[in-house]
Amino acid sequence: MRRVIIIGSGPAGYTAAIYTARAGLEPLVLSGERIGGWLTTTTEVENFPGFPEGVMGPDLMDAMKKQAERFGAEVTIDTVSAVDFSARPFKVSIGDRVEEAESVIIATGSSARRLNVPGEDRLWSKGLSVCATCDGFFFKDKEIAVVGGGDSAMEEATFLTNFAKRVRIIARKSEGELRASKPMLDRALANDKIEFIYDTKVSEVLGEDKVTGVRLRNVVTDEPSELALEGLFLAIGHIPNTKIFEEQLELMQGHIVTECDSTATKVPGVFACGDVADWKFRQAITAAGTGCMAALEAQRYLEEK
Repeated sequence: MRRVIIIGSGPAGYTAAIYTARAGLEPLVLSGERIGGWLTTTTEVENFPGFPEGVMGPDLMDAMKKQAERFGAEVTIDTVSAVDFSARPFKVSIGDRVEEAESVIIATGSSARRLNVPGEDRLWSKGLSVCATCDGFFFKDKEIAVVGGGDSAMEEATFLTNFAKRVRIIARKSEGELRASKPMLDRALANDKIEFIYDTKVSEVLGEDKVTGVRLRNVVTDEPSELALEGLFLAIGHIPNTKIFEEQLELMQGHIVTECDSTATKVPGVFACGDVADWKFRQAITAAGTGCMAALEAQRYLEEK
């Protein structure tokens, strides 16, 4: 019987582990296949407080892991296959093995939607990014593009004009059919640094060690073309990693629903933090903050129980 099981790693999971471990709760952290979360796929992180010279994403996550372990957290590279929150103790299944806990903190994060085209995996984090806030600074005076047609794409493109020489928005829809809201779209259209490429999809990301361009295809005429670029940002949405919780917790657009100003879910003793419950900010520092909240709330729950 565990006092606390934390499902997922990353800034939220590791912060929750640090706080619960320091409280003497000896948490078990089931990290999942990608130990450290999506931040391990990034290169230099320059906006995490405390690192004036920046820090490599994998190094930051490894330091958080070691800090949690120092206080007594047990971290295992296990992927949860199922959960049962219908009765206490809660049951967490890892294949044929079942762990039981008095409380559970969910920090499974989200996954950025991919293009699933040639070159994407090879050039991931080598000029190909899903976070303008994280990586925009590295593209000063460069020619870049944003893939997407919703509010996120307009927001990312507008933000990136603070750094880039020119930003092209590559959208599958035609002019007038984009999903973006009118205020966001108008803002992008009014920006002199932004150009739109309509009715177009990316069929390949080009480059060996870094992004040098994309191969495009017009979805109306089927005409191919190439575009030289120094960076490519994907803004085609995120998928919260909540499939195993669908029958157990309340979800809204895939995200776990928590109480206002809290990480508590509808099931007492189950808490959710980080991107799995955050549809708005999705930053490492905000994930760490909610990881702290979840740990403190789990501690209070156990004390009262």
